[in-house]
Amino acid sequence: MDLLTGLRAFVATAQSKSFTAAAEQLGISNRLTSKYVAALEDHLGERLLQRTTRRVGLTPVGEQLLARAPVILDDLDDVLADISEGGRGFGGAIRVAAPVTFGEVYVAEMLGRFQAEHPDLTVTLHLDDGFADLASQGLDLAFRVGAAEMQSVKARRLGTMDAIVAASPAYLAAHGVPQHPEDLHHHTCVLDTNRKTPKRWGFARDGQDRSVAVSGPVSVNSARAACALAVAGHGVACGPRFAFQQALDAGQLERLLPMYTGDAFPVSAVYLEGRVLPRKSRALIDFALSDFRTAFGR
Repeated sequence: MDLLTGLRAFVATAQSKSFTAAAEQLGISNRLTSKYVAALEDHLGERLLQRTTRRVGLTPVGEQLLARAPVILDDLDDVLADISEGGRGFGGAIRVAAPVTFGEVYVAEMLGRFQAEHPDLTVTLHLDDGFADLASQGLDLAFRVGAAEMQSVKARRLGTMDAIVAASPAYLAAHGVPQHPEDLHHHTCVLDTNRKTPKRWGFARDGQDRSVAVSGPVSVNSARAACALAVAGHGVACGPRFAFQQALDAGQLERLLPMYTGDAFPVSAVYLEGRVLPRKSRALIDFALSDFRTAFGR
């Protein structure tokens, strides 16, 4: 076994937490994957993985190696691709994170379109409304809605996403249609705690900004859940357009206050500070930039 083979087997196993999943990714047998990792451990004189009957975990030394090994392998793949006649395409794996709703509504299909152009590339999407730790989770990049406040990452803005306000026809028939943002004081609102200020919604018109205090008995930490509650008639919801668009198109929701612009959320691709992005990651960001503008127009 050469060290590179052992390193690839280790990274695949550590990221998937399974010898079986790693073997499928690498296209080799489960037994051979385990053998390569064991040989790497013997070479280093250190235990890298904790093996149990149910799962595979990392030792402290394994965590240190996983924090650096994917970058080394990606950089090597880039060098080999650059000098290869087949370097126009991408192979290997790319690991991406995104917020749950944005990932389900947009990122998953966008990644499918990207992978279709690079059939030798394996794409893994991790959905989590928390800010994923790119280094410890072995992620190449993440798509985020909202400001990227962590100093350890760099961000490339793909565009912005406006928030809209909507309610069901049944709710509006029973409670009336708000004509001004201040009218929301008198309405039941569904609060999304993923927003920076769940109980204050921002609006702009003719260059004038205002924020309105809102209230309601139900709070959720998902724009999609807020949309579902609004569809069910539980109140007025505010969230990014992508979360509400399907319900609007189906007539399940009606957009309110269309003459006002809601809060604008930046949408960005983020990656670790201080490292050279692999070619496949750069290509994915460029693809996402174009695809996002096609899908959302900004």
